[in-house]
Amino acid sequence: MPKTAVVILNWNGINFLQRFLPTVIKKTPDNLARIIVADNGSNDGSLEYLSNITSVQTIKFDKNYGFTGGYNKAFDILKEEKYQYYLLLNSDVEVTDRWLDTLIEFMESHPKAGICSPKIKSYANPHYFEHAGACGGYIDKFGFPYCRGRILSLVEKDSGQYEDNRETFWASGASFLIRAELWHQLGGLDNTFFAHMEEIDLCWRAKLSGQQVWVVPESEIYHVGGGTLPNESPNKLYLNFRNNLLMIYKNSGTHRRKNIFIRKNIDRVIALIYILTGKSEFAKVISKAHKDFEKLKKEVKITEIKNKVKYGDKTLIRLWFETKRSIKKHKKLTK
Repeated sequence: MPKTAVVILNWNGINFLQRFLPTVIKKTPDNLARIIVADNGSNDGSLEYLSNITSVQTIKFDKNYGFTGGYNKAFDILKEEKYQYYLLLNSDVEVTDRWLDTLIEFMESHPKAGICSPKIKSYANPHYFEHAGACGGYIDKFGFPYCRGRILSLVEKDSGQYEDNRETFWASGASFLIRAELWHQLGGLDNTFFAHMEEIDLCWRAKLSGQQVWVVPESEIYHVGGGTLPNESPNKLYLNFRNNLLMIYKNSGTHRRKNIFIRKNIDRVIALIYILTGKSEFAKVISKAHKDFEKLKKEVKITEIKNKVKYGDKTLIRLWFETKRSIKKHKKLTK
């Protein structure tokens, strides 16, 4: 029985399955993991394509339960299989040699690590990090996510500057390994989120429970990104703003009210900028996200804090300028 379940969540992603699944099969040892595709009610021929791949197990759902619901349902079904690890993998990911071996070896030698992730680079621009994960995730003092290798829209070239294993704040949902026992202990992903920020919320809860989150750059993958919702999608913007507030509300402890108050006011400034730049539809999305957050916050479970967790003491703007200066300095030194 393999110790790891590699689960790919699919929703009308036959093109990604055809392009990337053969490489996942080739580069994932049979004795180490079982590859499972959990299908969120696709109607694009995905299931017909998967029916011809005997080495892959398929779990079929009747409709799209989102990123959160899809994975939660899949791992509920797989719970009886007694896997040691679950690996969440996006369908738009190209893996490399020993991508999984390296992660499992790290977890085996670091018992305090509950979650770890690979280095994530861009499939379209292979020498650069990818936006959604890069080389380890963090959040700034106001709860905005950023990565080692990506601040706001500034994405760094991978010049070997982040090759060390590093404890981080969150791991990207594009690909991360979690101990199965921890997944079930935490209750998996929060279904209220549906998609976006849910993996950061999970990692935050893991850290508050006393577990560590790490990035292991020796394991490397290439991510397309924006496969389900494009970056300019109003729905993606809505989920990001709404879910960020939910995440802060759940995990901030006694600072909850202050953090939400500050964050909402920052969001209002962002909405004003959208209006001034002719993107009033995005400002309306932020307003809707705030209203829906107020409705949903009564439904989410406040995280029990067993371990104090300090997060960012800098702002994204300050981090952006620091990274920009660092890149310029590096270019001068390598000329």
